[in-house]
Parts: sequence; structure tokens; C-alpha cells
Amino acid sequence: MITSKGHQESLFEPKELNRLPEGVGYRGAVACSAAGISYRQLDYWARTGLIEPTVRPAQGSGTQRLYSFTDVLVLKVIKRLLDTGVSLQNIRTAVELLRNRGTDDLSNLTLISDGASVYECTSDDEVIDLVRGGQGVFGIAVGSVWREVEGSLAQFPAETPEGNIVMTDKVIDELASRRAARHEIA
Repeated sequence: MITSKGHQESLFEPKELNRLPEGVGYRGAVACSAAGISYRQLDYWARTGLIEPTVRPAQGSGTQRLYSFTDVLVLKVIKRLLDTGVSLQNIRTAVELLRNRGTDDLSNLTLISDGASVYECTSDDEVIDLVRGGQGVFGIAVGSVWREVEGSLAQFPAETPEGNIVMTDKVIDELASRRAARHEIA
């Protein structure tokens, strides 16, 4: 991003990202909407082990999977990597990198790819080294994707594995508030 002073901002903004409550998740349709994927893709990726829901996995026919915020974030990153032509094998490697990092390190991470391989960078110098070496073609700043997913999920209440609706501080949609209130009464 170019600032008004004519400088380019860092890819690694040291901003604190909001944390969501532990142990709550989003149903598959909400995860699909936030990540920009089809339910069919989500189901296939879950069945093949690319990304499995961490809050509540499928437990037979008719059960609702619940995806954590981090799961939805990873889904959105997968979608971006696929859109740029990265192979599924390299996407699996990138997903493993994201999972191993945990949520605390994700805001500093930028994934750079040349279309064949995916590299993780945690500083501007690493990005510059890759670009100078002719490696990088595009980059995904995970912190930016985090904020996009957070905005997409803000209109939906989260759910516990037991099925209780949880209103996060981010929910501003009146309809979502009414739905949550209805579930509290029931």
C-alpha cells in the first residue's frame, strides 16, 4: 500500500489482530461464504484431509461440522493459492506451515509463491531476497486475509460444539442478533 507521503508500507504490519473465543466455530455454509469457496470444495477438502474442522468434525451423516476462525482463515488462503495456480501438493505444504505456526505468528507471515513453490516470509528482507532471486511472483499477507475473514464473519454468530449460539463483539447485524436472542430463549 502506498501512503500519502509516497512511501510503501511494510508487508509486515505489527498490528495486533483480534482474537475470537476458543472452542467456538462456524457452520460449513458460513465458512464457505467467508472463504469464497463452494460447499462442494469444502466437503472435498475435509474428506481428503486438506483442511478439517477443528471445533467439531463430522460424526456421521447429518452432523454439522464447525470450523474455527483459524480454519476459515486457512480456507481463504487455500482459495487464493488455488486461484493463482499453485498445485494442491504445494498448498498442502503451505497449510501445514500455517497450522504449525499457530495463531500468534500469523499476523507477521507473508506467503510468497512463484506458482510452483510456496515460501513463508516473516520480514521485508526475506521478501526482497526472494524477489531479487527471481523467486516471488505473488504474495499473500496473512494478516490482511485475517482482517478480511474477520469482516466476513462479523455478521454471523459463532456456535459452540453443543450448538449454543455465541455472540462475538464483532456481530453488528440486527438479524444475527435476533437469531441469537431466539436461540437463547429456546
